[in-house]
Amino acid sequence: MDDSSGLKHKELEFTLAAVSQLSSSSLSSSSSSSSSVIARFSADSGVAELRFHRDSEFIDGFNVDIGTSQLFKLGPVQSLCVSESSGASKEKSYSRAVTIQFRNEDESRDFHSAFEQWQKDVIQAGIHLPNGVIAASKSKFDYKIEPSSAKMYFHYYGQLLHQQNMLQDYVRTGTYYAAVIENRVDFTGRVVVDVGAGSGILSLFAAQAGAKHVYAVEASEMAEYARKLIAGNPALAQRITVIKGKVEEVELAEKADILISEPMGTLLVNERMLESYIIARDRFLVPNGKMFPSIGRIHMAPFSDEYLFVEIANKALFWQQQNYYGVDLTPLYGSAFQGYFSQPVVDAFDPRLLVSPPLCHVIDFNEIKEEDLFEIDIPLKFIASVGTRVHGLACWFDVLFNGSAVQRWLTTAPGAPTTHWYQIRCVLSQPIYVMAGQEITGRLHMIAHNAQSYTMYLSLSAKMWGPGAVQGGILQTSSGKLDLKEPYYRMSQPQSYTMAQDQQPQQLLQAQAIPIHTEDLDEAELLRQPSENTGPQLQ
Repeated sequence: MDDSSGLKHKELEFTLAAVSQLSSSSLSSSSSSSSSVIARFSADSGVAELRFHRDSEFIDGFNVDIGTSQLFKLGPVQSLCVSESSGASKEKSYSRAVTIQFRNEDESRDFHSAFEQWQKDVIQAGIHLPNGVIAASKSKFDYKIEPSSAKMYFHYYGQLLHQQNMLQDYVRTGTYYAAVIENRVDFTGRVVVDVGAGSGILSLFAAQAGAKHVYAVEASEMAEYARKLIAGNPALAQRITVIKGKVEEVELAEKADILISEPMGTLLVNERMLESYIIARDRFLVPNGKMFPSIGRIHMAPFSDEYLFVEIANKALFWQQQNYYGVDLTPLYGSAFQGYFSQPVVDAFDPRLLVSPPLCHVIDFNEIKEEDLFEIDIPLKFIASVGTRVHGLACWFDVLFNGSAVQRWLTTAPGAPTTHWYQIRCVLSQPIYVMAGQEITGRLHMIAHNAQSYTMYLSLSAKMWGPGAVQGGILQTSSGKLDLKEPYYRMSQPQSYTMAQDQQPQQLLQAQAIPIHTEDLDEAELLRQPSENTGPQLQ
């Protein structure tokens, strides 16, 4: 296939023991050369397909579109390939299935590897769509995201009450407004694309700052409300065009000098809108164009919170009943206990709960590739400031608006003014014990899934004290698996500490002297730390 397709592989063939449609008789049960089945990966027709041949003849009805199929391993030498039906329904319906029997485990493993590579190439072929071109079939978004998740996502953001919740986050909205207006020099006379425009508020800010024209791209039904809101501001409306659709699919008449967006979710990456922001950069932004925001940082530190740990553990006590209407519930206690600890906790916590200074993981939106966000691996290393029980990892984020005139940060740090993102804490089901000065190591490994979020794998370890620890050989380790899609919203719960009325939250952070490590960037040049003056002063 030609280079423009993005598919790198030539035809590839595998000899199979048998192949059959689900619930039908096998087309071949013999491995002899006279009746062998050949599986052939090809892209002759412009679509990457898996076709099956017997005695050099194509088996009609058994071709599989690799881009819309899934391959499941049923056993060491048996797999199931499930493909999307070609019906008129818009919802994905996996109704065709082919059972594949391999001659041995090695061939099964090689076939799965080939299938995954071809599917990856099909998906990546849609990454660099030229400006003004729509993908012939599915967009990159549709390949990555489960239809039911996308439907709920766009329905949620298509409602005014949820837009109001974000607009009333005055830290968020005020910081965006200040970042735009204080950097008029970047917007005046420039073309702007607002990625995921929502109500259109950021497009209106850009127009206020003197933008030549703003393209407000919004995929949900909120696009209609945005048109109404913008039309109600006629002095700005003539320079704003609302386009209903996904950034992966829409056409624009011209390139953009600036991208503006609010793509941040919980822990920065939840909802996976950052990937759409990056795709918009690759499709629409001129070379050396500006992105508002341009950098994101995930901050992490171990914490100790006995109240929170007990609260979560106690939720599973219901399942310890041995006579619940005559039923013993205890067989499910262990699963319920782990289930509650699989939920990240979203709330605003006192920064004094942190056990050590935080570290951060930097994401440069100007440079990062979309695929880099599919899997995020962060090594952890802290030095405990106090002796205590560590109950897990606390996380928050900030983003930088790197304007030509003013650099402005939007932070969600504990102790800073609270935003609708709050902070997030990953609680381990088994705490670890540390002493002051003790090293805490670990790993936060996040893998994106098709429900627009991440599966999180967290491990924390500390060297145990005693004769064995002097030699460095003994570790106490705790680990957990969490789903960022299913958090425990605890915002209304009381805090463990009560602040004195004359003690401001920002003073707590300063008094604790928590540095933000920024080894990946030149701190003097770019990463000026958020201060209490970061946000605009709203009366």
